[in-house]
Amino acid sequence: MASPIAVETSFDYSSLRALFINCTLKRSPETSNTQGIIDLSAHIMRGQGVHVDVIRAIDHDIATGVYPDMTAHGWASDAWPALFETVLAADILVLAGPIWLGDNASVTKRVVERLYAMSGQFNAKGQYVYYGKVGGAIITGNEDGVKHCSSNLLYSLQHIGYAIPPAADAGWLGEIGPGPSYLESVSAGSENDFTNRNTTFMSWNLMHLASILQANGGIPAWGNLRQSWDRGERFGFAPNPDSR
Repeated sequence: MASPIAVETSFDYSSLRALFINCTLKRSPETSNTQGIIDLSAHIMRGQGVHVDVIRAIDHDIATGVYPDMTAHGWASDAWPALFETVLAADILVLAGPIWLGDNASVTKRVVERLYAMSGQFNAKGQYVYYGKVGGAIITGNEDGVKHCSSNLLYSLQHIGYAIPPAADAGWLGEIGPGPSYLESVSAGSENDFTNRNTTFMSWNLMHLASILQANGGIPAWGNLRQSWDRGERFGFAPNPDSR
């Protein structure tokens, strides 16, 4: 069987918006290695006319909790409700962050919790608010765990309503233990073909699926409407017959 040959096709993705949330533990202007891979993906998307926003979460006063506005639950301030407007406007959301102790870092977990806090809201079709949007993940670090961390993020995103395309994650691992990080020249991180390939595939697949959903009005609003279920509609569901 002959090998397939890639043929460049013209795409118009200029109506899409993408948001990368960088969950580094480093405040600006300290160098973020996670940002290095974000920049690779954002460059591909911008090259296709996608409007790209990047938020470094730790630079904002995001309260801890699982409610939409934590000032109603004892916090003096909470930047999340304002940041959520950018989340809501994005067709593509990529959560990006480092590995610590083999898992997603604390800032990443906080952002996931706040995304979850908003997941009970509804879109204009009456579906949960993230339906019709797509999600991806970027992971960096000097410890094992890229697949573990990305699987946790992609599961979380799909659970609250995001659609996940194929190959929706990318990452980079340096030598296990203390050593050079992604952006340090001695790490040769920018030359890692596995990372560069996965970042490219992820970027295109996010744009492809987001465009398909946008062109078709998102996910059909049948079989997934909470309000209709609460009113008694069962969308073809029937209880299991009595066992015999």
